[in-house]
Amino acid sequence: MRSVKGDYQDLVDEISALLGAPATLEDRDFRLIAFGAHDSGSGFDETTLDPVRTRSILTRRSTAEVRAWFEKFGIATAESPVHIPADPAAGVLRGRLCLPVRHRGTVHGYVWLLAGSDGPPAPVPAPAMAACARIGALLADEARARADLGPYLLTLLAPESAESRASARASLGEALGGGGPYALLCAAPWAQPVPGVRTVPGAAALCLLPVPGPAGPRLAALIRIRTRSDLSPAHLAAGGLLAAAGPVVGIGNPVHAPDELPGAWREASAAARAALARPRLGPVAQWSEIGPYRLLAALPDSGPGHPVDPAVRPLLEPAHAELARTAEVFLDCAGQAGRTASTLSIHRQTLYYRLSRVEQLTGLDLHDGEDRLLLHMSLKAARL
Repeated sequence: MRSVKGDYQDLVDEISALLGAPATLEDRDFRLIAFGAHDSGSGFDETTLDPVRTRSILTRRSTAEVRAWFEKFGIATAESPVHIPADPAAGVLRGRLCLPVRHRGTVHGYVWLLAGSDGPPAPVPAPAMAACARIGALLADEARARADLGPYLLTLLAPESAESRASARASLGEALGGGGPYALLCAAPWAQPVPGVRTVPGAAALCLLPVPGPAGPRLAALIRIRTRSDLSPAHLAAGGLLAAAGPVVGIGNPVHAPDELPGAWREASAAARAALARPRLGPVAQWSEIGPYRLLAALPDSGPGHPVDPAVRPLLEPAHAELARTAEVFLDCAGQAGRTASTLSIHRQTLYYRLSRVEQLTGLDLHDGEDRLLLHMSLKAARL
């Protein structure tokens, strides 16, 4: 049985022959799928391999900067061939002809051809565009085959047996291939049906975890990103989730392999809990930016069994909410009375009175570093 990759190669070779120029095929995330060989009779030689094309072939993907440069010409929404001029400063030594690979109104990839000259390109023959349409149908079929990866992701993130998780990890890894890195998102609480993969930009898999507690249930979204340092696709997907249901969204650190996803899920869930506890951190919160909540979120979700230090418990009663807030702001301000009074818009004497009441209620000494640490962490944990 012939592989789908073989079909892609045949179609790319067909387009190269029809247009008399070497062609490459990339998906919409600029990952290389196939490329046509150079024909010595076509007028192209090694000197036509500019740095951008060489890198694409050798690494099988383009950089985020290259992608952004080409996308500014409107290729992501184009319905017809797009001519892109040469730009030596960007490493593009020859112009390009981009043939959008579409299926039912959606761009699934691009066929790239090096222009033979700097003049306007010749019209693209209908058979070449028909080949692009066949490529689009193949890519769409592959996308549909990948669309139902949610059950594998759910098994991998939920407390299933080790055997079930191992099977899900293998299936998910096979379906995703070498397409990392990825970011895992946690939208919480999520009371809507699980959206379709196509409705969330860059989503590879979606699933709903019925997690108990104030931040559950939670939607997990596995998002394709370009590089570990560029989380813009994850933020784009988070924006779509916020618009759909208005939750907070936590983003874990990027990962490459399925076996890293449980750790990324803990991070994403922690970031979502932190955004619920401290709205200033949200509505989209990255785990790397939630400060002390990275540690505190390792505690169980708050509830009847949530641990509270006995010394701090009286301060957390509703009747003492203003004293608890005063103590938290004081500790957030590193114990600086002037900053604290200014933040709370109160007189210093009022501040000193409230702090003395905090010490009376808790038995803690706010001049003692360890007592201050215990109080500070207890107040932050109570928010979760």
